[in-house]
Amino acid sequence: MKKYKGLISQLLFVICFAVFWQCYANYRGVMGFPPLSDIFSELFSCFTSDSRPILKYMGNSLLMIVKGLGIGAGLALVFSGLSVTSEIFNSIYNLIVSVFDLLPGVALLPILMITVGANDTSTLILVIHSVIWPMSRSIIDGFRTTPKIYVEAGKNIGLKHLSLITGVYIPSSFANMLSGIKVGWARAWRGLISAEMIFGAAQSAGIGVFINNARTVWLDYAGVYAAIILIIIVGVIVEYGIFRTIEKVTVRKWGMIG
Repeated sequence: MKKYKGLISQLLFVICFAVFWQCYANYRGVMGFPPLSDIFSELFSCFTSDSRPILKYMGNSLLMIVKGLGIGAGLALVFSGLSVTSEIFNSIYNLIVSVFDLLPGVALLPILMITVGANDTSTLILVIHSVIWPMSRSIIDGFRTTPKIYVEAGKNIGLKHLSLITGVYIPSSFANMLSGIKVGWARAWRGLISAEMIFGAAQSAGIGVFINNARTVWLDYAGVYAAIILIIIVGVIVEYGIFRTIEKVTVRKWGMIG
């Protein structure tokens, strides 16, 4: 019972919140604050609707986030690996990471709209920007904390450059890499939806476009909340279903974190 105490507390909180929402919405009848019954009814109808297929919108967003995460993580790994092999590159890249990691992705939207246009390419660049810098920072920190005895042992058995990075640095800093990609995912997910809402109807309309249309075109406030709930569900699945599972079967199993 003690094992499930936290889960039970969370469920009770959600139930109490839902009851309060439903009662307040029915009592006040405020426009833009629909009852939960209407929200979930709208969510169900959007799953089966041909004119507003919410799953298609969400699928476009997830496809974009997967592309951005893949490219951003790959670039972060390559550049962070180069920073280990070259002191000059390490100094320059650390400066670049320090500058761009503090720059919100949304701040780049005006520049991207002018230079690239309000299209999927701009959105992809924004996602990559949201991923590459926090992940690079985490990887570099992990490389720095790699015990020197591991590095020396790798060199003694003939590992050099790329083989030293893949055989020593990456395994020893996998917990940092996982932490970095989790932060990058969270930033990229928020940035992607913001970009979709600002750009409006891009080439591949994502869930942000759905929210924008529900608010301005369809005047469907229940649809706005339905999309937000779906975004939360996807976030929870990614966090607890994917990242926590990877963490459990890797770094926790290996004893790298408690």
